[in-house]
Amino acid sequence: MLNKILQNKANIFISLLLVCLLAAVRGFEDDLFYDPLLVYFEGDYMAMPLPEFNPLLLFLGLLFRYVLNTILSLGIIYFLFKDKEMVKFASILYLIFFLILMGAFFFILYFYGNQNNFLLFYVRRFLIQPLFLILFTPAFYFQKLGSVKK
Repeated sequence: MLNKILQNKANIFISLLLVCLLAAVRGFEDDLFYDPLLVYFEGDYMAMPLPEFNPLLLFLGLLFRYVLNTILSLGIIYFLFKDKEMVKFASILYLIFFLILMGAFFFILYFYGNQNNFLLFYVRRFLIQPLFLILFTPAFYFQKLGSVKK
């Protein structure tokens, strides 16, 4: 196993670099993205009204962040598994989840407002954090492991 790790030093290094870039996206979120909900959800959001926001800028900010996280996540998946079909499949999943989550986000925002802040918080969390990478990596690992045994 140690020989396998040493042979894949470059892939591991690039994967770690991409993880560091994901952390940088999170670290510089205030400067990079328009998202008035960042400050809102840091406070007592269950008691506060929703902040004023520009829907187009909010959409573009969420889109930019999701795309950035997706590109970095797909890079990590590629360098971990070296399987282009897996990356294509993950890309399709990322697109489908983006459409569903973005629709749900604005639906909750406009039709429920302050009535369902908890749900809004978690839908937004899936849009702004690379949670799908955390879900996909073990799933793809076990998929790859299962295909090797056959």
